[in-house]
Amino acid sequence: MNSRIDIQKRCKWCGAIFTAHKTTTEYCSHRCGNLAYKDKVRKQRIESLQHELGKSIKTPPNLNKEYLTPSEVAELLHIGRTSIYRYIRNGAIKVIRFERKTLVRRADIEDMTTYIEQETKEKQVKEKAPITEFYTTAEVKEKFNVAESWVFAIAKKNNIPRTFNRGKTYWSKKHIDAYFAKKVPNPDITEWYSTQEIQEKFGMTLSAVYCFVSKNAIPKKKEGIMVYYSKKHVDIAKGVATPEEPKYYTVPEAMEKFNLTRDQLYHYAKYHNIPKVKKGKYTLISKVELDKLLAAPKIE
Repeated sequence: MNSRIDIQKRCKWCGAIFTAHKTTTEYCSHRCGNLAYKDKVRKQRIESLQHELGKSIKTPPNLNKEYLTPSEVAELLHIGRTSIYRYIRNGAIKVIRFERKTLVRRADIEDMTTYIEQETKEKQVKEKAPITEFYTTAEVKEKFNVAESWVFAIAKKNNIPRTFNRGKTYWSKKHIDAYFAKKVPNPDITEWYSTQEIQEKFGMTLSAVYCFVSKNAIPKKKEGIMVYYSKKHVDIAKGVATPEEPKYYTVPEAMEKFNLTRDQLYHYAKYHNIPKVKKGKYTLISKVELDKLLAAPKIE
């Protein structure tokens, strides 16, 4: 018995009428079936790409709200978040603080735009002042007790401005003073070893001393041709003295002392590379570094 049946159907691709032998047949030929399959795959790919594109396009934040976050304020004013937090610290931007949230009234932003515009104009108007004060090479040697070859070497390394007049070299007084100000030893260090004292106390050769102080980053100062090294740091590195335990704030202590939210505190710690340690479930932040960063401004 022949089970073959004939069914009149319309091809879903070309629309032609054809005789099908199965109820599931949808296309009149192999060619129409292939074309329909390729069209289906193409549409799926287009749909997938449109979906991915929709994901990648971020919905712009609503900046017309009455209250904005610091990030939204930064986007509204087209400046960095760091600048916004600085304005908040300086009191240029008034904020409303909740337990873990900082909000800014849009009306207050309009009041402080004058402050930002003025600050921007001052930066633009500020011109590079001409250098009018100089040291001669002899004056640098005499004042800072250094050799002439050292003056030229350090000036080249640090791009210290210079000029020539009537056979003499003149160095920018401002830049020379700034360089030596950086080289001033830490005033907290009051006791020093000379190289010879380290050799005698610890039985080291001169080359071993230089290697030791370099490897352990021992603070030093120079007086004339003599070099002195911090007694405290040498003794700690040699194990004859115990280092002081570093002091830390807990996060709640720092938030309370400096009137900061948790987000602001972590922002400052991350941006300024303030050391943090984990002790159990608590995060501790370096007291010295945080005090130095958030100390009240002063004019001396």
